[in-house]
Amino acid sequence: MAARETVTAIYDDIHTVVGAVRSIREEGYEDVSVFGPIMETELEDAIGAPPSPVRRYALIGGLTGCISGFALTTWSSYYYPLVVGGKALASIPAYVVIAFEMTILFAGISALIGMLIHNRMPTLTLHAAHQAGYTDDLFGVRVVCEPSRTAAIEEMLRSHGPDEVRVER
Repeated sequence: MAARETVTAIYDDIHTVVGAVRSIREEGYEDVSVFGPIMETELEDAIGAPPSPVRRYALIGGLTGCISGFALTTWSSYYYPLVVGGKALASIPAYVVIAFEMTILFAGISALIGMLIHNRMPTLTLHAAHQAGYTDDLFGVRVVCEPSRTAAIEEMLRSHGPDEVRVER
C-alpha cells in the first residue's frame, strides 16, 4: 500500500470551511474530516454525511412503548378486574393516555441510547489530529490523500483563506 499524506487547514469561519469542503469533495476526494466547536447542516451536506440512524432507535422505542402501554393497562385491568357500569374490562380509549406517555418515554430513552452509541460516547481519547483550538473557535479540515495529489489539495485549501495549512508526511 502506498504511503499517504495528510493536509490540514485551520479556519476561523464556518462559511469558509463549508466552501473548502465543497471544493475538495467536488474534486473527488473522499477522506475528508472536519473538526470544530459546532456543526451546521450546510457543513453536513458538504461533507456528504449519511442520514442519522438515531431516528430508527426512536421509532423502535416509540413503538415498543406504545405496545407496552396498552399491554400494561390491559393486563392490569384483567388481573385486577373492576367492572363499573357494565363496561368492558379492556376499554382502549381509557388507555390511550398511558400508551402515549410510554411511547414518548421509550422513544426518548432509546433515542438517547442510540445517540450515545453512534457518537461513540463517552470518548476517552481524542482523534490524533484534534487540537485544543477546535473546541473554542477554530475549524480544522483534514484531507488524507496520495503524495502526488498533496500540492493540489494544499492549493485548494489555501484558496479559501485559512489561518494555517500543514502537510504531514
